[in-house]
Amino acid sequence: MSDMKLDEAQKQVLRDAMLAAGRVIMDVRAAGGDHKFKGDGSPVTLADTRAEVILLKALSEAAPEITVVAEEAAEAGHIPKATRVFFLVDPLDGTKEFIRGGTDFTVNIGLIVDKNPVFGLIYVPATGAFYEGEAGQGAWRRQLDCAVVETCQPKEKTPISVRDADRENLMAVASRSHRAEETNAWLTAHNVKDTVSAGSSLKFCLLAEGKADVYPRHGPTMEWDTAAGHAILSAAGGRVETLDGKTFGYGKYDQTRPYLNPGFIAYGANIRKMF
Repeated sequence: MSDMKLDEAQKQVLRDAMLAAGRVIMDVRAAGGDHKFKGDGSPVTLADTRAEVILLKALSEAAPEITVVAEEAAEAGHIPKATRVFFLVDPLDGTKEFIRGGTDFTVNIGLIVDKNPVFGLIYVPATGAFYEGEAGQGAWRRQLDCAVVETCQPKEKTPISVRDADRENLMAVASRSHRAEETNAWLTAHNVKDTVSAGSSLKFCLLAEGKADVYPRHGPTMEWDTAAGHAILSAAGGRVETLDGKTFGYGKYDQTRPYLNPGFIAYGANIRKMF
């Protein structure tokens, strides 16, 4: 790792691991695996834990010197203190969607440097969509399209970017499972009439590829929920701020609940100045 960036070989190890995690997730769903509930009431399945094992192994091989904060490990009590450079891993974001048979669940890896997300990978196992973004390099989408998923790789990358917003026709993306009344009030107050619902970190991806303009989130999230999507959105030309317009940073270890996020607003290219 040079200058706090992953080289191409390291990135490929992580891409391969994302695909492997996605295959395990789909296998578990096909087998009809049960789920249980964590202390905060959120569900967890065998798919979450098996996928995380794959991702952690790949990270230890690709970048053993970098601290990793992963959702299921954290739930089990392994909550390392954030360092200047660290990974955030969510092996299955959108578990409720996964359980109900939907498609909006994702595998996520985000790299944080100096509190900022600088590299992100998001894979959507149910649709084969694969998103990637890196600070200063741009963002891309690839599509998995082959008959035998176990032996294929995503196709050539297609650049993605946020779109120029039309103040009279703004499109918001909001949570399918965690939409707070404060979010509805925010949309009304800012005269945002059109909304598309999506689960998991796909909400960031919709902004990054120019399919929506703003994503307000008033309910709680954890850093591993947002890091990869934030990195991809930023690389695509968007931004994320706290509800009061401050920098949305990472590494919030020294608080009552480590790595808990405040509310935020994710924006496309020029929408922030409209409010």
